[in-house]
Amino acid sequence: MTDRWALAPAEDAGVDVAPLGPDGLPAGPVRRESDLAGAVRSRPEVTRWVWRSTPEVYPRLLATGVRVERCYDIEDAETLLLGHEGRYGEPRSATAALARLRGGPVPPDPPQRSAEPGAQSPLFEPTGSRLPLTDLLAVYAEQLRRHDRTAHPDRMRLLTAAESAGMLVAAEMNHAGLPWSAEVHRRLLRDLLGERYPGGGEPRRLAELADQVSAAFGRRVRPDLPADVIKAFAQAGIKVKSTRRWEIRSVDHPAVEPLLEYKKLYRIWVAHGWSWLQDWVRDGRFRPEFLAGGTVTGRWVTNGGGALQIPKVIRRAVVADPGWRLVVADADQMEPRVLAAISRDPGLMEVAGRESDLYQSVSDRAFSGDRDQAKIAVLGAIYGQTSGDGLKNLAALRRRFPKAVAYVDEAARAGEEGRLVRTWLGRTCPPAAGSGEDAAGEAGIPIGEDDTETRPDGQAPWVPGYASANSRARGRFARNFVVQGSAADWALLMLAGLRQACADLKAELVFFQHDEVIVHCPAEEADTVVRAIRASADLAGRLTFGETPVRFPFTTAVVECYADAK
Repeated sequence: MTDRWALAPAEDAGVDVAPLGPDGLPAGPVRRESDLAGAVRSRPEVTRWVWRSTPEVYPRLLATGVRVERCYDIEDAETLLLGHEGRYGEPRSATAALARLRGGPVPPDPPQRSAEPGAQSPLFEPTGSRLPLTDLLAVYAEQLRRHDRTAHPDRMRLLTAAESAGMLVAAEMNHAGLPWSAEVHRRLLRDLLGERYPGGGEPRRLAELADQVSAAFGRRVRPDLPADVIKAFAQAGIKVKSTRRWEIRSVDHPAVEPLLEYKKLYRIWVAHGWSWLQDWVRDGRFRPEFLAGGTVTGRWVTNGGGALQIPKVIRRAVVADPGWRLVVADADQMEPRVLAAISRDPGLMEVAGRESDLYQSVSDRAFSGDRDQAKIAVLGAIYGQTSGDGLKNLAALRRRFPKAVAYVDEAARAGEEGRLVRTWLGRTCPPAAGSGEDAAGEAGIPIGEDDTETRPDGQAPWVPGYASANSRARGRFARNFVVQGSAADWALLMLAGLRQACADLKAELVFFQHDEVIVHCPAEEADTVVRAIRASADLAGRLTFGETPVRFPFTTAVVECYADAK
């Protein structure tokens, strides 16, 4: 009896299922069954289901209360394999993969739909994308052979399994939703923005601040229009290139304070105001659509709702159900720890294995105890600050941790030369920006107007198309990719372990963002969840990077409100 089966929804609302052999081909007859949930529920011995697309199948199962242990997502695997083969950006659908296998014309992928507030539907329109199960399994069998031809087959197979597990987690998070108090949210908006005016205009507080900005300039200025603000400053004899917060705050002018306050509140009003609340929160849950592996680095994104950019003040509305708690866990200094693990630098691994603060330990070794300088140096090495003080810091870091710096230096060099750059498990950075421009914005270097401030080097972010015109920019991206992408690989395995550990609990994963996870659970399960998070992090470290001294600790908080975790 095999524990691996394949399924494919049929055109008549039925489902075709078949047991699989080690080669990925049917080990028995293909059977047509009338009910998807019944087909899965009647086979509890199956530990891994092979299907075309998790967003196509799993939400339908979850809606009927059916949970699967593991899956293999053929289209997600196709994306990873195409990237590894240097073909990132080619059509990834199972139909396209079958056409390549058989030497026929390759159809383009169906367009990704826009998110629909309040709706739970497949990410891609299914029209024309369904294949008979035997054809689907021909693609699957060929994918198994392609895994064997990769640089590190065992690592690549692990990455594919982790990505498929991440797809299950994302679907379950979409199904559960993030606990959200609409009442608290409305109160926050009222306190921050004041009353709403009829007709959908700016609320009272924004209108007041706009008047203050105009009064400071001595003429009517629209603070929501950057060109108008830049022109007003120019007329006041002050030259600014943008209205980004880091640039404006250095200006000595009475308009600055109300302008910065306006910008902060305007973003809340537009991104998380009353309209957002009406669109995205229902039945006490915020329901975005999490997309696992939505960027070239493997980081997650959301298809609508802005779940990964919830302002701190709005987090007050994330409230656990009565009698339940939110276990909020942040990975501590994850990227430097990942650099230690992938570079195998003895000194940095030893530092990353201590109980003490990593940056403080680095500073004691290389920066005379100056923690801030050590942090800037480590992040500068990862993000590519190689001029000015950054060059001096990098030299000090290289003397103490030569293998770590050499690892990211080589990645940068490969990126500049247009070579393929891979994470530890085999996720591949495209050889040129043009093939991966759709992912550049979230690929790891922030491009939001005010997010540029988070860059340790103060340099402009990498934007679509820029790397193809500037090899040094792409080198900086590749330098970061090998670290951030490997961190994303580790995070997938951490999530998979945590999902498995919580399988017999009432606890539910409800939020994930790069290095932060939130579990919603009954109060009596909170301690168990905390232990499960730490155990899952340790297990993910061993599975991803092998046996190293590096620790991947989490800071956890058990709270009733998300805002109280910070």
